[in-house]
Amino acid sequence: MRTLSRRFLNYGILIALISLPLVVLVGCGETSPYAVEVQPPPETEAIEVADIVHGVEIVDPYRWLEDQESPETREWIDAQNAYTDTILEQIPGREALEERFARLMKTDVISMPMERGGRYFYSKRAADQDLFVVYVREGLDGEERVLIDPHPMSEDLTVSVGIREISHDGRLVAYAVRRGGADEVTIRFLDVDTGEELPDTLREARYYNVSLMPDKSGYYFTRREPEGARLYYREMGADPANDKLVFGEGVTPEKFVSAEVTDDGRWLVIGLSFGWTSNNIYLKDLSTDGEIFPVIEDIPALFYQFIYVDGRFYVRTNWEAPNGRVLLIDPEKPLMDDWIEVIPQRHEAVLRSLTAAGGKLFALYLENVQSKIVIFNTEPDEIGEISFDAIGTVGSMLGRWESNDAFFIYTSFHIPTTIYHYNVSTGEKDVWAQVDVPVDSENFVVKQAWYESKDGTSVPMFIVHAADLELDGNNPVYLTGYGGFNSSLTPSFSPVAAAWIQSGGVFAVPNLRGGGEFGEDWHEAGKLANKQNVFDDFIAAAEYLVDQGYTKPEKIAIRGGSNGGLLVSAAVTQRPDLFGAVICTYPLIDMVRYHMFLVGSTWISEYGSADDPEQFEYIYKYSPYHHVTEGENYPAVLFITGDADTRVAPLHARKMTALMQVSTASEKPIMLRYHTKAGHSGGVPLSRQIEDAAETMLFLFWQLGIKPIEAE
Repeated sequence: MRTLSRRFLNYGILIALISLPLVVLVGCGETSPYAVEVQPPPETEAIEVADIVHGVEIVDPYRWLEDQESPETREWIDAQNAYTDTILEQIPGREALEERFARLMKTDVISMPMERGGRYFYSKRAADQDLFVVYVREGLDGEERVLIDPHPMSEDLTVSVGIREISHDGRLVAYAVRRGGADEVTIRFLDVDTGEELPDTLREARYYNVSLMPDKSGYYFTRREPEGARLYYREMGADPANDKLVFGEGVTPEKFVSAEVTDDGRWLVIGLSFGWTSNNIYLKDLSTDGEIFPVIEDIPALFYQFIYVDGRFYVRTNWEAPNGRVLLIDPEKPLMDDWIEVIPQRHEAVLRSLTAAGGKLFALYLENVQSKIVIFNTEPDEIGEISFDAIGTVGSMLGRWESNDAFFIYTSFHIPTTIYHYNVSTGEKDVWAQVDVPVDSENFVVKQAWYESKDGTSVPMFIVHAADLELDGNNPVYLTGYGGFNSSLTPSFSPVAAAWIQSGGVFAVPNLRGGGEFGEDWHEAGKLANKQNVFDDFIAAAEYLVDQGYTKPEKIAIRGGSNGGLLVSAAVTQRPDLFGAVICTYPLIDMVRYHMFLVGSTWISEYGSADDPEQFEYIYKYSPYHHVTEGENYPAVLFITGDADTRVAPLHARKMTALMQVSTASEKPIMLRYHTKAGHSGGVPLSRQIEDAAETMLFLFWQLGIKPIEAE
């Protein structure tokens, strides 16, 4: 390794750069309604660090920005935020956008209820509140009472709470306290009858789950330690020093451990996951304090759910069924030869989840990226279906085997989130709660188009716009995607989409390879050596929208976060001519080094690792940080990240901002909005969410030449 100092910058003069000669940018052409003065970005010191990786020299001029806490990095962050402020504060229409988002977001929002012991637990944020409050009802229609209110926990409203576990009798709750947007939380315990906090506390850390014993005598929890995930048991009220290590010795950091006690207290189910590709399942008979034994081990597949019913487990898996099927496994006879297939794979649809409620099984399928629920009895025979006329999504379904009440969420781009109560005995459904948003659903056109990617693969895309929109090839487009980790992007209501469409835009969501929309085969086609397929699919989506007369390149805005941040940063480095503006949030960008930071090693099964010479070859070919070209005319980019992101290291956005600022030859700004408390897991009060949504929309309006809206 060699280190060369190319340039030294006195950070004391960064803010003074405001006085430098200004460049006048006029949005996206002479017809733009904006005239914004944009100064050169703060100059960033470049200190070259050269690594030899499998015989390839890789030069990194901004390695020093990886040190998040150094005084130099903190001064650089302040300067970048100040630079972003000087630009965005000039753009007219912010107040009107904040008013629009306030109307769309300041609504009563409620989660699906979880029933335990005749009590119903849920979270709700009233229209005049910033944070979600945990409530409980005695009975389905009983009077609600506040159980946990996070508002008094912090002056800046960056502390949030969420239920992690509820005892079988509904008298004890374990809940998480999150500070900012960090993944790490503190776990506390609350007596539901009295509302009093118990002395038990799990220190701040990353917890995969907490599972109470039915008699509340103790609980199992999995915590990520520096050496890897570990499963512990603690008796209620016991000294943490006496925690018993149950499982995980030797488990390395790239693996996950989870555990759950069955409702009858008989079995402890332990999962050991190898990323998003395969997992092992182990059982322990708690009635005899038996030894832990494997039920599923070294099978190259995922076993997603173990649903305990009448002493046996219904198991959802993609083993020898990439679209998913259900097996029945008896823990008393756990050998593979005794497994029974009870719900076969459907080749036309993907099984996304399984729920047991009221003595029936509810299988949630995606068919051409649209939801339906198929109902089975215990034979199991198909006995019914829950479906919807409009293009939409059943987000999830909750219920209990012994309860007649089930709940599910339904939503679409033009249909605000609605929670339905479903009576298992009668098959009747009614609205339990619905978000009241001022949106005219009848004025939305929602359609699904299919387009051809670079290699000829047919890819679907949802396209949404106002019914009276004239498709003249000049419409602004908001294009977003993800394409990874078997995650499916299905139609769901979004204030951003609603605001964009109300402003005359087209909102588009392609279902890229790497997701789970068409089963494990679709996922495999967009991971590891196939990752470039994801970027090709996204680029082809933009080209389709141009070819079909929706828009033109300078009118296309793209946005992605996390793995989606990798997506849009790869797209803009590979096809900078195809986009007019980019919003890249909490992204992975330096793919040669991503696995070295925070929990990056857990994603090696998805991306690969540059430590492996074969995997390095394909990672390096697309790694966005290593494909920024000096003198390229890049579109305007707004990077967003923050200190509290403890999942994807903020260093990616810091380094990429610096590199693109010095490399671009266009007059389009490269900016960074850096939050000191927000992170991957939220941690932002509603009032700040509204401000942030307005700011990012303001940036896109400016760059795409959308006329500012007036305050209403």
